[in-house]
Amino acid sequence: MEQGMQLIDGNGKFNVDGLKDFMTATEFAQSGLSYAIVAIIGSQSSGKSTLMNQTFHTNFEEMNAYNGRGQTTKGIWIAKCSDIDPFTIAMDFEGTDSNQRGEDDTAFEKQSTLFALAIADVVLINMWYKDIGLEHAASRPLLKTVFQVLKRLFKPRKKTLLFVLRDHSKTPLEYLKTALLEDIEKIWAAVAEPETLSSAPLREFFNVEITALPSYEYQEENFKEQVAQLRQRFVHSTYPGGLVGDREEVEPASGFPLRAEEIWKIIKDNRDLDLPAVKVMVATVRCEEIAGEKLKCFTTDEDWLEMKEAVQAGPVSGFGGAVSSILETYLSEYDREVVYFDQEVRIEKRRQLLSNALMVVRDAYDTMLMHLYSNTVKSFKTSLEQSQNVAAIHLCSQSCMSMFDQGCEGI
Repeated sequence: MEQGMQLIDGNGKFNVDGLKDFMTATEFAQSGLSYAIVAIIGSQSSGKSTLMNQTFHTNFEEMNAYNGRGQTTKGIWIAKCSDIDPFTIAMDFEGTDSNQRGEDDTAFEKQSTLFALAIADVVLINMWYKDIGLEHAASRPLLKTVFQVLKRLFKPRKKTLLFVLRDHSKTPLEYLKTALLEDIEKIWAAVAEPETLSSAPLREFFNVEITALPSYEYQEENFKEQVAQLRQRFVHSTYPGGLVGDREEVEPASGFPLRAEEIWKIIKDNRDLDLPAVKVMVATVRCEEIAGEKLKCFTTDEDWLEMKEAVQAGPVSGFGGAVSSILETYLSEYDREVVYFDQEVRIEKRRQLLSNALMVVRDAYDTMLMHLYSNTVKSFKTSLEQSQNVAAIHLCSQSCMSMFDQGCEGI
């Protein structure tokens, strides 16, 4: 079994040197883009470490039932999963309702939950099957925390939530799945959310998977058989159709230490989990990238390039409306793709996108004005030569100015 390494201790200190040694010992960095991160969260003493050890052949510390229930895992631990392709990292988390920390200290619970969501591709949620449908079940605060964190962060990467229902007995699994999904949707809908997320369904953020396991204490052999089947789901998990087969924007494994440390630092610096730094940082990066893509699409748009070339020869009727229509296409695409990011950031980046696009149009716009100016002056001179009195000259002037104004309305 693979020995675990404490990544973050119970006081929230990140183990930089330990992670460097871990990367070297496991050769994690050499896996490139072919890797997966699996994290587990759930109530204290619910058998999370046991499940991880049985599923991934790791060696996280487990609770000894004869010593009574208490907090076994403190902080966050990681280990390499044995004999699984692709390279898979398992992360074991401190229980989410530890009475050792006290009722009022939920900061680490929420911080670790956010870290799991930010860093992992698959988040296992370990819960008692009898908790399903109970208003005051231990899993409800956990789910509420998960959803609140997600809605504040607006992470662009879709996660897989794998619910593991423990100590399953006679109740049909299909019934439990239906009841749990209803419960999840209810909690999702009840969590306070920004206006832009009001109609966003859960599936836009999570792939939800549900499985059940019998009691490890009373049905050990059956438990191990079903865990072996669960383990197979993580084999080739990054392949199309796998648990994380649809993930995007995968970062090289060599960047994991810096990414993990930076994410934890940001989380720790925002202890109240208002998380403006994370939210704004993610929104700024993604909105800038999307705006850049849309600007490039606009500048290479065939209709725009034809319009730009046509203007060189002379005034183009309906120039302004045509360019505005083309530009609006890409602004609308931008709006759709950034709808879940921080509102202030996406509005500011949209303003910058529009400003940059207008700069692209500027030369063609100036050329149109020069054509209109030149044609108006030419028309005025012709009319002036034909005018016989002051009244005619005045009428000619008004007519030419009106012609110029009408032309400008088109751009």
